[in-house]
Amino acid sequence: MRRPLAILVPLAVACGANPTSNPDSGTATDGGSNDAPVSVDTGTTTSDAGVIHGGNPNGSCTSMTLPAAATAVDTSTPTTVVGTGTPDGCTQAALQSAVTQGGIVTFSCGAAPVTIALDATITVPIDRDTVLDGGGLVTLDGQNAVQILRWNGVDYKANDHALTVQHMALVNAKTTPTEAIPPAPQQACSQGYDDGEGGAIYVRDGNLVVIDCVFTNDHAAPLGPDTGGGAIYIAGSKRGVIAERCTFTNDQGSNAGAVGALNAEIQVFDSLVTGNMATGHDANDADQSKCSVMNNGQYEIGSGGNGGALYADGNDFDFTVCGDDIENNAAGVNAFGGGIFFTSDNMTGVLSIIDSTIQGNTGGHWTNVTTGSVTNAGTAVGTNAKSITITNSSVQGVN
Repeated sequence: MRRPLAILVPLAVACGANPTSNPDSGTATDGGSNDAPVSVDTGTTTSDAGVIHGGNPNGSCTSMTLPAAATAVDTSTPTTVVGTGTPDGCTQAALQSAVTQGGIVTFSCGAAPVTIALDATITVPIDRDTVLDGGGLVTLDGQNAVQILRWNGVDYKANDHALTVQHMALVNAKTTPTEAIPPAPQQACSQGYDDGEGGAIYVRDGNLVVIDCVFTNDHAAPLGPDTGGGAIYIAGSKRGVIAERCTFTNDQGSNAGAVGALNAEIQVFDSLVTGNMATGHDANDADQSKCSVMNNGQYEIGSGGNGGALYADGNDFDFTVCGDDIENNAAGVNAFGGGIFFTSDNMTGVLSIIDSTIQGNTGGHWTNVTTGSVTNAGTAVGTNAKSITITNSSVQGVN
């Protein structure tokens, strides 16, 4: 069940936003504590020989030790190889067959870069670990029609298995939402959809690691108070999402232009996040005086637009960016967090901004913390947090 925030007074507002309460993207059920990151094999791969490379070209995370799971998996002994040395064998059917088996999946499509055009979403098994390694040569193309990878767990914060995607590009993905919010008599009532999350990758009750990947022109549902994640959306995860040396450009969703999380930790390292957009509007809240129609268990107003680049909402997890360039992203009209939107609903989450540049993002903003010396996260951030750390970073609106 989703519910509005209990903490109510934003400290600052920009870009024409004038809320009467802190916005919320909605809060899912089932809290739970985070487990330690999964350890992975730190052996070598041959992926650096490819031409597809993600990451921040202007900086890196040097002030902290990255978790073990942010290291590429050794794929020198694959479970399955897609293709037989030429592009002809690298098909959607071959990819789905390989992914269904789980384990380590690599590609043998020839020495040149190859694009696999998809007309159906690749379903990922939820009862085993799966690794996809494109060797820096493989692009999965949703053709502006389909979501690319989908892990749809049956539980919530219960699954220890993970999907790892490394050394590849995921482009032109697009969800097709179907759960339309019924029209309401009052204009303030929420509009759009209650589904359609995760343009390129959707994960529920699983763990996700993306390393050295490029996400471009990926689209989630364009409107709705609780949907989004143009490139990635993860919900109800024990260990959340880790993105290391990734590039997110021109991705869009109602909330979370690039990466969105609901009750799941976000950790983004050494990545470039630019030109993404949250396409919803008027944020999200509950107010029966403005909307007498129930949606998601509340009298919901607003239709998204939070988190132009990165977005997380829920209980009992932290949000970390280190070594990132987060620039020129945009929240929606009357919405919040052009760069980062993070609402720790029970005020236990810590926001850490380390070795990063956050500049040129647009949207409303506020900072609400309960402890610590940092009480202003700047004009690119909308957050409720236990505390905030800003270390060796250039953050717009912070002196």
